[in-house]
Amino acid sequence: MDVGKSARPNWWSRPEPAPEAGTRYGVVMDALPAGQAPGTAAAPAEAQPVPMHAADPYDTPPYGSPGPWAPAPPVLHPGSPGPGEQSLWQADSGPPPLSVGLWHPYDPWAQRGGPAGPVGPSQRPRGRGRGLGGLLAVVLVAGGVGGATGAYLSGRDGTGGAAGSVSLPQASLEPGGRAPDSIAAIAARTLPGVVYIHVKGADGEDTGTGFVLDGQGHILTNNHVVEAAAKSGSISVTFNGGQVAAAKVTGRDTGYDLAVVKVSGVSGLRPLTLGDSAAVRVGDPVVAIGAPYGLEGTVTSGIISATERPITAGGQSDGTDMSYVDALQTDAPINPGNSGGPLVDAKGQVIGINSAIRSADSASDPFGGTSQGGSIGLGFAIPVNQAKRVAEELIATGKATHPVIGVGINMQYSGDGAQVSSEVTAGGPGDRAGIKPGDIITAIDGTPVHSGDELIVRIRSHRPGDRLALTLLRGGRPRTVSLTLGSATGG
Repeated sequence: MDVGKSARPNWWSRPEPAPEAGTRYGVVMDALPAGQAPGTAAAPAEAQPVPMHAADPYDTPPYGSPGPWAPAPPVLHPGSPGPGEQSLWQADSGPPPLSVGLWHPYDPWAQRGGPAGPVGPSQRPRGRGRGLGGLLAVVLVAGGVGGATGAYLSGRDGTGGAAGSVSLPQASLEPGGRAPDSIAAIAARTLPGVVYIHVKGADGEDTGTGFVLDGQGHILTNNHVVEAAAKSGSISVTFNGGQVAAAKVTGRDTGYDLAVVKVSGVSGLRPLTLGDSAAVRVGDPVVAIGAPYGLEGTVTSGIISATERPITAGGQSDGTDMSYVDALQTDAPINPGNSGGPLVDAKGQVIGINSAIRSADSASDPFGGTSQGGSIGLGFAIPVNQAKRVAEELIATGKATHPVIGVGINMQYSGDGAQVSSEVTAGGPGDRAGIKPGDIITAIDGTPVHSGDELIVRIRSHRPGDRLALTLLRGGRPRTVSLTLGSATGG
């Protein structure tokens, strides 16, 4: 199908330049002494408050603007330093502790081999931008606690305690077990089957998440997690217990944004149970597991916010390398590095593969600066029923098949529905069903279709050989045709 640029309004926004070091929320912070207002003379030395500690030299600017439906991209580990940068770790020693090393901010609009810049709606945010970041800092904030919550006891505590002893009240010890459907219990059952993927390739280093499919060592993840090392490079897998093993790509598919890698010689594998994404309902509780920003073993929870949400992600300027997903939407926090990780239900069964996020644009930043590339409660997962079929084909043949209707789609059409172009494959499924150039497809099996992208997403959610009822407009008059989906090998 023709997958060129769509003329329909979209959610894509051009990136704003990230603030330079020394800025906060897009506002330049002048180096004034504490307590001195801009434009005023410095207070006498004796009036200057004594700082409690030295200024933080690692003030980290906000990350660059995210794209729409941006894949929750792999997180950059400290990698090859840029001009004027000095790496603080050895490349062969593995990821450094969080308190040391040169870390690159996640920039989802960065282009491989070049600086970040404006891009069109058919480019995948890769998360491989290079910029000077700061050390990871954790800030504890306390405030607004009023009233006394307890008594400090010195000397005798009034209960016969020895002078100088302190005894504070504490709740009685609770049993260590958790209810089977609790978040803690779900996490305990699921974490042993989740892995963290570190990729080294010619274009840099990425991390992401995956999970064990079987006892033979097959692991499912996103294609955009491993593609940097698909042709050359290395992939290492870290299991939840700390064991590290080398992995090789078994097969991958850009259209579904799925890949299978395999480890060898690893014992005690804990495959996760695949559930049924067709049985998922809006409001069902879910748990997402992954390594957001490289923080392995992170567990977040939420609900299913919507099902059958058509999204597209990635793509090059020529319309290739585009992913089309009829996704599960969740408000469970998903961030860069969660890509490829499992979205599980209350039974701990995998119902989706966390793959994409929608992040706030700069207009929604209350501080007027460049927005963060993190979760705003709009995460998207590939339904496991679709992922299961693709994974089985990748394991068996290294390739996945795509369902096709054998017609081209005019992606410049701005009306409601998907307009068939002049490309109707002779003898193909569309030709046999009687579809003509200029027809406008408005529904599949009664479900409305509003654009060419949405048509492709709906078609991709089926299997080759499925029979569909397509509603068409021809000359302004509706008609329904029956069509059996054909098959094409993906890339």
